[in-house]
Amino acid sequence: MHKRKFGNSDLMITPVGCGSWAIGGSGWDYSWGQQNDDDSISAIRRSLELGVNWIDTAAVYGLGHSEEVVARALAGWKGQRPYVFTKCGLILDTQKRLSRKLTDSSVRKECEESLRRLRREVIDLYQVHWPPEIDSELEEGWTTLAALQKEGKVRWIGVSNFDISQMKRAQAIANITSLQPPYSLIRRGIEREILPYCVQQEIGVIVYAPMASGLLTGAMTAERAANLPVDDWRKRNPEFNEPNLSQNLALVERLSAVGKHLGRTPGEVAIAWTLRNPAVTGAIVGARNSKQAAGVMSAAELKLSVEDVADIEGTSR
Repeated sequence: MHKRKFGNSDLMITPVGCGSWAIGGSGWDYSWGQQNDDDSISAIRRSLELGVNWIDTAAVYGLGHSEEVVARALAGWKGQRPYVFTKCGLILDTQKRLSRKLTDSSVRKECEESLRRLRREVIDLYQVHWPPEIDSELEEGWTTLAALQKEGKVRWIGVSNFDISQMKRAQAIANITSLQPPYSLIRRGIEREILPYCVQQEIGVIVYAPMASGLLTGAMTAERAANLPVDDWRKRNPEFNEPNLSQNLALVERLSAVGKHLGRTPGEVAIAWTLRNPAVTGAIVGARNSKQAAGVMSAAELKLSVEDVADIEGTSR
């Protein structure tokens, strides 16, 4: 699998990375439902076998469980060590609700806990998960990330879900290596301003949910969407419910048609569509077992023609 330079860092990353949101399991607000840890470990290792060289996780996924599973997967891995990216800034408050907090003390505590769970001495990329609820904490938290970088606890620092004004405020303190925004065929809001800004500023972009959280894989049907378990956050997401669902499933039919003539899955085509944008360095691709990993990670090498893109977007004549 070929590699791309990642923003202003010295990292060379593969076009797809192994995402670990779903493997956090149940028991928190944005769970994907029950998940078997052995399946998760198999998915991570299969992704690495296919050439993927980075894993993206976060402290909040499963309230720490995802990071622990990543560590277990890598403990038995005999190949080249992948980069491990994680995030801070989304924690449980005293009422057990998720809160966007980015104070110096909270960031430092989260970093130490992530290092412990990941069994690492240094985090390759440490990212702010979401802008803080208290606006002034943005500067405080980013200053702390920059200090952690100087202290050698993290190699590079990035942001996630930031707009341009928030990135500019952070950049006034320390360079941003990367932005992690949502991007897929049904979420294209970053194309007009944010992606051009990142190119101009040499900020690497790793997009999340390129398959729209499983909606564009070809495995989601109206019946399955209606029967998602109550602890799966997607059950309450508008894209998995009418009137959006029918429109999204029609898009999947176009992805399937293109995939059929390319010998690829709809999910691979959806991922390749995001990677065709030169501003995108990589796409975070989640898999919950080794079979799913084998079915999507090779999207890194899939090149779509102009005609393919037109067919996918429904603009062909």
